[in-house]
Formats: sequence, C-alpha cells, structure tokens
Amino acid sequence: MDKGSRIVIIGAGVFGLSTAHQLASEGYRNITVLDRHMPPVTDGSSSDISRLIRFDYADDDYLRIAHAAYLKWQQPKYQGIFFPSPFIFTGGSTTHGKAWIAKATAALTNQQLPWAKVEDTAAAKQLYPILSGELAAPAFTGYENKQAGWADANKAISQLRDDCLELGVSFICGRRGMVVGFDTDSHNAIKAARTLVGNPVEGDHFVLAAGAWGSSLVPMYNSTLTTGQVLGYMRLTPEEMEKYRELPVYINFSTGWFNFPPHEDTGLLKMAVHGWGYTRKPEKGESTAVKSNPSMPPLIPPRERRNFAPADGEARLREGLREILPELADRPFERVALCWYTDTPTGDFIMDFHPDFKNLFIGGAGSGHGFKFLPVLGEYMSLALKKSLPPHLAQKWRFRTDYQNRDDVFLGDGSRGGPARRELEAGERAKL
Repeated sequence: MDKGSRIVIIGAGVFGLSTAHQLASEGYRNITVLDRHMPPVTDGSSSDISRLIRFDYADDDYLRIAHAAYLKWQQPKYQGIFFPSPFIFTGGSTTHGKAWIAKATAALTNQQLPWAKVEDTAAAKQLYPILSGELAAPAFTGYENKQAGWADANKAISQLRDDCLELGVSFICGRRGMVVGFDTDSHNAIKAARTLVGNPVEGDHFVLAAGAWGSSLVPMYNSTLTTGQVLGYMRLTPEEMEKYRELPVYINFSTGWFNFPPHEDTGLLKMAVHGWGYTRKPEKGESTAVKSNPSMPPLIPPRERRNFAPADGEARLREGLREILPELADRPFERVALCWYTDTPTGDFIMDFHPDFKNLFIGGAGSGHGFKFLPVLGEYMSLALKKSLPPHLAQKWRFRTDYQNRDDVFLGDGSRGGPARRELEAGERAKL
C-alpha cells in the first residue's frame, strides 16, 4: 500500500482502532474510520466497564502474544485503565473443563510462566477468604495465576480513539458512518462504502472490522457466527465495595461463568458468561446486504446496552454468584445485557483478504477473547494487511471458505461451557 492510499476502516472497536492507530504510526496519511457511533460504541463488544486481561491459553501462539500484551498493559500509558488482579481457574466438573486446564497449565509450564495448583475448595478459600460459597462442585479442581488483571474497556477505547485523532485519523460516525453496502467495479474491487445517509465514502483499501455486524455486509461463508453472551451488573454499597475489594477473578470453565473485582468508578460488581450464547436471525426489512446472514444484533446503536438478558441467562448469572458469593445471589441486578461476540468455528481470529473482493481485508472475529491483545493487535493487523505475517499465523488467521456447506462447525477452542447455543425467542427479540 502507498502511504498516500485512501484507507477506509469500517468498525471502531478494538480491531479497527488498533489498525488505524498502527497504520497512522507507520506514516499512512489518509485513514478514515466509519461506525454507527463515535467510539466507545455503546453496544460493541469492545465497550464496557471491564475486560479480562490474561495470557492463559492452551494454544502457544495466543499465549505468547497475550503475554506480550500483558506486559504492555503494565506500562504507565495504561495507568488508571489496567488493574492487576489474580484469578482462579476451575472446571473440574466437566471433561472439557479438565482438558482445557490441563492444556493451559502445560502451555504455561512450557513457556516457563508461573501458575499454582489449587488442590481443593479449602485451598481456594485459604487463598481468598472472601469466597464464601461452596465453589465448583462436585470436586474443585483448578489453579491460580497472579499475573493477570482487567482493563476498563471504555477508558482503553477512548484513549485509543484519542491517539488516532492525534495522528490525523478521520472519523465519520452516526448515520453517515453506518455502512450498509459497497460499490464495486467490474473487477470486484470496492470503490466506496455506502452509508445510511450521505455520499458513499470512496477509498483504495477497505478494512472490515465491524465485529458482529460484519456478516450483514459481505458473505462470511459460515466462517463467523454472531452470538449474544450474558452480562450482569450488581450495585454495591460503599461498605461492600471495601468488603469485596480483594475479590479475585473466578472463572468456571465448566459453566462459562466468571466475575470481575468491584469497579471503583461505578460501584458495580460485574459478572458474565463465556458460553455458547444466543443467536438472533435478522428481522424482515432490516438493512442487510447479505440475505444468508444467520445471526446479527440490532443495527441501530442504543445510547447504552439494552437492560435485557434471557431469563435462563440471568439464572446462570445467579448460579455463578451462588457458587462464590451466595449472600448476593438473590439481590436484584442493577442491569443485565447481552454482549455480541463474533465467533469462529475454532475460536481463531480472522486477518485476511475476503475472497470475493480484491481490496477488502477482514480483521476481527475476536471470539470473545480479542480485547486483551489491544496493545499489540495493530502490529499483527498491519502485518496481515501487507501479507507479511509469519506463515503459521497467516494460516491460522486465514479467511475460511471450506465451512460453507457444513453443518454446525462452531465447536470453539475448548473454553466454552454451559447449555447449548439457542435462537432468541420472539418475545426476547422484542425486548432488544
């Protein structure tokens, strides 16, 4: 790409902004980011009060890259954004949970990174007396890692946005930045992105990093699936904020449930489910360029995430609370919500050119674990755009077309737990 090329990035989440920032840092002078909302985008998966930062992976590539990101999160730049916090992984009640823990700890050992086995419930409670519940049943199996933490996602994205602006990146947001399709020439090269309002945005190179909304714009060949994952937020009193200050991140891979420590700025305790999630077929009349799109969130961004989660999802949040803090399990939530993942069959990212368009690069498919890579993500996106990734990563993050005519291939990376994925019912869809 020429440094003067017109680069249009669709999507102002962690993948899009990281790419814009990296390219601007490298001297590219004409970068425009389009989105339905100025970042942080209210219903985007990169926006919220917290995201987990860890490098515990059963996969050596993700472990190595996540560890590099973890070290950068500790730089002064992220002071007040990144907060160190230990965590406990458990998952001994299912075969997949045991297998994931075994693979992850083996990978950590292979990289000479520390972790400590937690033998049983008593050992977990000795480490963290605030854990008042019975913990994972029937038999607790897990480990502790003190090299971890969480980031205030809204603050991180806001800082990244401002860094982009300082480097001269342009933003078109709102209805004029809401992309609804592409104009192409006779050689299948994209000439412009069509938006809901205003003139098409012309460019030489296009990066589609729209997350869960990307499948409404181009065919994804069954290589991605949008799923809604449940979030819960509970109001704590000032006294409770102090009481639970030392609460660790607790992750149960058998159920998918996990929590964060209390969030000081808002006074909220956040918990979530990293599971198989919910799908949402597009409504009739929704503006989508791809009729075969199997699942997508609502298109128009709300001022904040809708205060809604399916009843069975909310029940799972309470089950997780009951597991570690039963005294809070029946308290009303301040709010609940769905976070929209862009899943791939294997949990791998996509950083590759789309097979149908000569100048359209697909970047993203974070599969619920992409945010933690923010400090290093742009470097890999830039390499992929230039077709300079290490060969094994280019192979891992390639755009897959071989899933197109296969039945459910979304088996994940071994980290999902809980009930099977299901489609949202009519009444649930209406509340979104």
